[in-house]
Amino acid sequence: MSEVVRFGVFLPSYIWEGDGPERARGIKEFARTVEDLGFDSLFITDHLLAAKRFYSVSFLEPLSALAVAAGVTQRVRLGTSILVMPLRNPVLLAKELATLQFLSENRLILGAGVGWNDAEYKAIGVRKSERGKRTDEMLDIMLPLLEGESVTYHGRYYSIDDVFIEPTPSQRPELWIGGGSQLADPKSPDLPRFVESVKARVLRSDGWIPRPTCPPGDIARDWVELQAYYRDHGRDPRTCMVAHENFLHLVLTDDPVKAREEQHRAFLKVMSAERGPRYLESVYLFGTPDEVIGSIQARVDAGVEYFVLHTMTPDPAQLRGWVDEIIPNVRFPAFAGPVRRLAPALR
Repeated sequence: MSEVVRFGVFLPSYIWEGDGPERARGIKEFARTVEDLGFDSLFITDHLLAAKRFYSVSFLEPLSALAVAAGVTQRVRLGTSILVMPLRNPVLLAKELATLQFLSENRLILGAGVGWNDAEYKAIGVRKSERGKRTDEMLDIMLPLLEGESVTYHGRYYSIDDVFIEPTPSQRPELWIGGGSQLADPKSPDLPRFVESVKARVLRSDGWIPRPTCPPGDIARDWVELQAYYRDHGRDPRTCMVAHENFLHLVLTDDPVKAREEQHRAFLKVMSAERGPRYLESVYLFGTPDEVIGSIQARVDAGVEYFVLHTMTPDPAQLRGWVDEIIPNVRFPAFAGPVRRLAPALR
C-alpha cells in the first residue's frame, strides 16, 4: 500500500482580510489537487470565532466548506478535526452530517471534540465547564440517529422524543475523538494529561486524534494509557485508528537555520505571534526535510498510524513537495490487527 494513503490534508479554510472570489476558487482547486495527488482525505478545522491567542486569521464554517469540497471531488474522504460539539444542537448537527454523508456518497469522518476557546462558548451561551458532558449527551443522541434509529432521550442538557432524521445514511460516518495531553506550558489552553472522560469518549468511537500540541513522547504515553483503558473495558485497542494532525511548511533546504526562518514567516501568516518560536517548534513540524521526516517518524514510533497535515499557504505546490520529499521516507510498521477502513477507494 502506498504511504500516501496514510496521509490527509487540511483544506486551507483560513481567510485573510480582503480575500474574495479568487480565494474561493483557489480552495476548490486545492481540494481537487489533494485528490489528484492521491491523498486519502481532506479535513477541515473548526473555529467559530477568531482565536487571536493562537491564530492571526479567521476560518470558514467547516461543514459548508466540506460540502463545497465534496462537490469538486469524487474519492477523497472528508473529515473534521475537530468539530467543536458543544457549540451545536445534536439533532440539527446529525441532520447536517447525514446530508453531507449522503451527498458525498459515504465519505465523511466526524472528528469530534469539546474545544477550548472560552469566547466561543460565551458567544453560544454554553458554559465551558459543561463541554464534556454536553458532548457525551450529543453522541448519545447523534450516533443512533445516524444509524437510522428513532431516538427518545432525556438528559441534563438535551431532551427529545421520537426523533427520526432523513436521509438515513447507508453507513454511519466514522467517529474519531480528539483529545489527550498537551505540551506542559503556560500558553497551552488545557491540561498536560489524558483525562478519563476523554478516554471513555474514545472507547465508543472508531479512532483517536491526539492533539497537535502533544509532543511524540506524550503521544506515546497517552497511547499506552489508552490501550490499557481499552483492555480494561474488554476492547481490542487495535480497533482504534490513531490519527494525528499537525502543521507543516516545507522548505527545500539542508540549512536548518534558513528552513526555520522561512517557516516562521509562513507560520505567522496563520498563527498568532503570542506563543513564540520556542512553543511552535516544540509541537509542530519544523526544520529541513530530514528533520521533518524525523519528527513525523517519531510520532509513528509513538503509535500514530495516520496523519493529516495543515499547509500554511493555500498554494498546492506545498502538497507536491510533501508527496515527493516527505511521505516516501516515512516508514509505518506492518499492521497485523483486525482489518479497518483505510482509504477504501484505493484498496
